[in-house]
Amino acid sequence: MTGASTVARMWIAAGLSFVALLAVVALAFAVGRYPVAPGDLAALAWSKVTGTPSSVSATIETIVWSVRGPRIGAAVAIGAALAAAGAAYQCLFRNPLVSPDILGVSGGAAVGAVLGIFLALPVIAIQGLAFAFGLVAVALVYVIASAVRGHDPLLVLVLAGVLVGALLGACVALLKVLADPYNQLPAITFWLLGSLAGAAPSDLATALPAIAIGLVPLWLMRWRVNLLSQGDEEARALGVETTRVRLAVIASATLMTAAAVSISGIIGWIGLVVPHFARLAVGPDFGRLLPVSAVMGAAFLLAVDTLARSTARIEIPLGVLTAFVGTPLFLWLLVRAKRSWQ
Repeated sequence: MTGASTVARMWIAAGLSFVALLAVVALAFAVGRYPVAPGDLAALAWSKVTGTPSSVSATIETIVWSVRGPRIGAAVAIGAALAAAGAAYQCLFRNPLVSPDILGVSGGAAVGAVLGIFLALPVIAIQGLAFAFGLVAVALVYVIASAVRGHDPLLVLVLAGVLVGALLGACVALLKVLADPYNQLPAITFWLLGSLAGAAPSDLATALPAIAIGLVPLWLMRWRVNLLSQGDEEARALGVETTRVRLAVIASATLMTAAAVSISGIIGWIGLVVPHFARLAVGPDFGRLLPVSAVMGAAFLLAVDTLARSTARIEIPLGVLTAFVGTPLFLWLLVRAKRSWQ
């Protein structure tokens, strides 16, 4: 395959991912007790942009702007954040098994958010605790993996993540034991399963800036991340300050993960599985992998959320559905893989 055809294939894959996201957004608005037709959706958007009155009923307008709109926006933002963070971690650590879940970021953010709920703190304080604990968790995993020598570094990194994850799980369990069984415990348990049922415009207003603050530095450092994925010695030889770049990437990816977890709860598998599919589509270059992972992650979580609220009389927790969908997908990737990850 020539270089020109490879680039064309990558652009086609990126374009198809974006079209798929638009299709899933239209489907998410259409599915539910009060379906919203694409024509009504377009009319409402045009009315919002131009400031002219629309012919759409007030009920449909309320559903779009106050009910499904915030939930769809949250699903898109959280899916993009988790997938982009997973792509950054996998490139940075040169490990296809690394994800926010494996490195303990999700577990640490969960401890911080559960502590915030336990203390009845406001949303902004819960997000701050989620970020702080997520950062501490990934730093602890990285320090343990760096201190243990004489073993396979990849195996040590995964084992350190498992150990820290187990410790964080125990912390969450302790907080659940101490929580009020009638008010706090049900809220914590439901939150840990992952859900967007309570997503509100105020949640988006607090989470979107944090996600953007994490995403922009990753995009600006895309060439340095590419060099880091070749190894520290090669990166330093080309003038990259590896320690500073690594810390900046970890802080950015952790901030995005913590912001997502703080409003949705624990939603696994997206940061692990989606970057692999993006890599199959556009290759390992981080400059292409980051945006395509974000678009694919947004489409994936929105599709799962639409499935969660429409297939049964009760809403299925997102963490349960992503595990049911992500496990066979990752197994298929493992079976399909015929060459080492690069």
